[in-house]
Amino acid sequence: LFYDEKRYDLSRVGRFKFNKKLALSKRIRNLTAARDIVDEETGELYVKKGDVIGIDVSKEIEKSGINVVYLDYEGKEVKVFSNGMVNLSDHVSFDVSDLGITEKVRFVVLKEILDVFDKEEDVKAEILRRIDDLIPKHIILDDILASINYHNNLSYQMGTTDDIDHLGNRRIRAVGELLQNQFRIGFARLERVVKERMTTQDLESVTPQLLINSRPVVSAIKEFFGSSQLSQFMDQTNPLAELTHKRRLSALGPGGLSRERAGFEVRDVHHSHYGRMCPIETPEGPNIGLINSLSCYARINEFGFIEAAYRKVDKETGVVTDEIEYMTADIEDNYKIAQANEVLTEDNKFAKKKIIVRYKDEFVEIESNKVDYMDVSPKQLVSVATAMIPFLENDDAVRALMGSNMQRQAVPLLNPDSPIVGTGMEYKSAKDSGVVVLAKEDGVVDFVSADTIVIKEKDGNLRKYKLIKFLRSNQGTCINQKPIVKKGEVVEKGDIIADGPSTSQGEIALGKNILIGFMTWEGYNYEDAVLINEKLVKEDVFTSIHIEEYESESRDTKLGPEEITRDIPNVGEDALKDLDERGIVRIGAEVRSGDILVGKVTPKGETELSAEERLLRAIFGEKAREVRDTSLRVPHGESGIIVDVKVFTRENGDELPPGVNQLVRCYIAQKRKISVGDKMAGRHGNKGVVSRILPEEDMPFLPDGTPLQIVLNPLGVPSRMNIGQVLEVHLGYAAKALGWKIATPVFDGATEEEIMDTLEQAGMSRTGKTILYDGRTGQPFDNPVTVGYMYYLKLHHLVDDKIHARSTGPYSLVTQQPLGGKAQFGGQRFGEMEVWALEAYGSAYTLQEILTVKSDDVVGRVKTYESIVKGENVPKPGVPESFKVLIKELQSLALDVKVLDADDNEIELRESVDDDDAQGIKLMPIADDDDIIEQIENNDANTEENFDLIDDMEDPLFDEDEEPDEEDLDITESLLKSMPKDAGGDVLDLLDLEDIDSLDGDVDLDIGADDDDLF
Repeated sequence: LFYDEKRYDLSRVGRFKFNKKLALSKRIRNLTAARDIVDEETGELYVKKGDVIGIDVSKEIEKSGINVVYLDYEGKEVKVFSNGMVNLSDHVSFDVSDLGITEKVRFVVLKEILDVFDKEEDVKAEILRRIDDLIPKHIILDDILASINYHNNLSYQMGTTDDIDHLGNRRIRAVGELLQNQFRIGFARLERVVKERMTTQDLESVTPQLLINSRPVVSAIKEFFGSSQLSQFMDQTNPLAELTHKRRLSALGPGGLSRERAGFEVRDVHHSHYGRMCPIETPEGPNIGLINSLSCYARINEFGFIEAAYRKVDKETGVVTDEIEYMTADIEDNYKIAQANEVLTEDNKFAKKKIIVRYKDEFVEIESNKVDYMDVSPKQLVSVATAMIPFLENDDAVRALMGSNMQRQAVPLLNPDSPIVGTGMEYKSAKDSGVVVLAKEDGVVDFVSADTIVIKEKDGNLRKYKLIKFLRSNQGTCINQKPIVKKGEVVEKGDIIADGPSTSQGEIALGKNILIGFMTWEGYNYEDAVLINEKLVKEDVFTSIHIEEYESESRDTKLGPEEITRDIPNVGEDALKDLDERGIVRIGAEVRSGDILVGKVTPKGETELSAEERLLRAIFGEKAREVRDTSLRVPHGESGIIVDVKVFTRENGDELPPGVNQLVRCYIAQKRKISVGDKMAGRHGNKGVVSRILPEEDMPFLPDGTPLQIVLNPLGVPSRMNIGQVLEVHLGYAAKALGWKIATPVFDGATEEEIMDTLEQAGMSRTGKTILYDGRTGQPFDNPVTVGYMYYLKLHHLVDDKIHARSTGPYSLVTQQPLGGKAQFGGQRFGEMEVWALEAYGSAYTLQEILTVKSDDVVGRVKTYESIVKGENVPKPGVPESFKVLIKELQSLALDVKVLDADDNEIELRESVDDDDAQGIKLMPIADDDDIIEQIENNDANTEENFDLIDDMEDPLFDEDEEPDEEDLDITESLLKSMPKDAGGDVLDLLDLEDIDSLDGDVDLDIGADDDDLF
């Protein structure tokens, strides 16, 4: 089992870890030899008995191929042996990189080859021929024995146990490897199929086509991309969200952990995360610590381990060189590493004699000449999103986490600004996000328009760049590119020539620089609420474009094909005004909820014909061939302007799913201004909801008359400990006055002293506070207020998407209660605790309504609706459906449960409205025939007398000659609706058959008659 490659695939990384862990040199260094250590081949003595084995000697011993060493532990002799692997380059004279071998090889096999062959070419050829013996792809006996030996030696303080959460023991499985695994599964199934077919086919005439069926491989790949937990819908809310999503690391998914099983240790920050995984950016909630983000300077090596970048320190000269080395976490543990902001002299040496360095999981102070490496940059430990928070070092970690996560939710605005106070990451992250257009070669701009840029390159070649215009992203935000170069401008390869969404002049621009004051205003910023200036609405400062996609497909049904058409039954011309002759809405039309986007009719089944429909068919023949209106309509609560319509048909050669003849996609765009209920946030986790939009003239204003744009609550700062926002506001205020743009990188930014100096330079108070005046009275407020420019974002949680109301709608089948959620057009959940609240208030009638007629009392809710429409008193509620379900469940447990009244009589639970005996025929009053109607109403529903009475009426329903008028139709409709179940064929007496055409086609006739009665 261990030696079968297909069953037990060790993979390259498995072999690498085995060789690393079981190698001799690390296991014997700094320990005492119990016997002489001698190379049997050459007779060379490495270590005498009783001597301590040094680091260099231990490497020599391993290199020579010695497999077994005896060590002394408190007088006992302890045997240590390895799995016999050596570096190939130490034993051959030629360059091994030509052979493509980077791993260690088995010394036993290598020795055999070198003993037999002398010539370099022969050795190379033999090594390649026996590569599977040299580098085994599965566990071999030596591995098992050396592993057991390692385990036994732990009790003699030799070797270490591994920390499972250390990044030296955790690796990234990138998409290529996951896909490779799916291929492996697919090919294994394919192999089985081929083997089966080979046994049944005639081997003389067989062809590969007959044997091989590609479906298993295709389905394995489709399954991976279609339904794997790690195959995700790209987050395209803004460029940063896209970039972060592509750099995400997940501990979940196939072969990983599950949320429930993951304990605290796995989720916690580990010292080996430094420079590899961001300690800040991770979701709040059940996935915290399981989903992480790659740090700024980290990269992934060939084995899937994350490497961090460090500057090498030259030990001899003490100079910090510019040579960069990437190290995995387990290698890094061997070195002492200085911080990036350690002070250096002119000639790049450490300024201080003693330096605090990181060594494994602790900080130690050592002499500067003992430092091995130095960090590349102070921001190397955080991810891209976190590195875009200025003054991150002044924020509490929890708030910084929220800030990182919320930047990814910022919607692209109509005209974004890059931040006044940035961190210097804005340009790089915009360029790497892929939403901007980069010049592919040097050249001169030859032509620019809104959707095209043409660049004349050095060789005279004209290269054309097409820009994306108003495309819908996965999250419904708008992707639009705008040129930022002019004709005649010289561009270099890699320059940004067009902005994308949320970018400005090639820098990422998620929000706006807003004039903010920290003060309370009439309680409108209580509990993180945000008070905003009406000017922000008028001038489209926080306006964004959102595009929704709706699609309708016409399929082949059993009863015939569906048809996309303008000819829809029972729809007025008014509803069709925006449809073209095909029945598809025109581009530019303004639509509201309920409007038709694509007119579509579906054939109604012969099988599902109800009695009244059969009657109509009998009268009108094929003319009434029933089609159902299944048009695509604008969903509830949506509206906007049609910006694009795409039509796909089989005739045009478009690829459509089986059974679909035509597919229509409509795109509706909305301009959403900032409104009350929208969520906004800064970059420091300071989020809030817009509570009021105040007229410009009422906002507090500065001494020069400038009104504030946003007023925030000062109480949102001290307890949250995100002081970064205050520093940002001060620095922003000064920078705006001086006309500067400032980059203040994380952990290496402006100090408080520098900010005060800048404020002074801009001619402001060093405190950064200003006297504000009340816009309503013109009186100054009592105390000076902190005022300045903060970068503020509008987040994706918009009130337009969340607001929802329902009167009646769909109900759940089992409980008959309204469904939940906006997507299902559901009701509001009134839970256990809310019921307690009403009980506590003693509001009995409200409580009764909520638990019955507003929810699952099926009979009651119909009657209540009727009585409200007719203006009568609301009847007494019935029994809720959930109670009936409970009784049925108890009965299913063989418990005889009945509902009794006070006198112990069983109460029959009505199943539907029809169970009510008191229902007779109710007619709308007709002039001068009140007595007859009264008589009809008093009659028992089952008598035939009613029909005779109707005949006696002076004003018959329809005159022989005249067209029926509106009133007649109303009467007929109500009459038909309130027919008793067994009225039978007598319906025909009521109607003059010629006039049936003019009945409203939407009447639900509810005559449960037998076929024979009708015909």
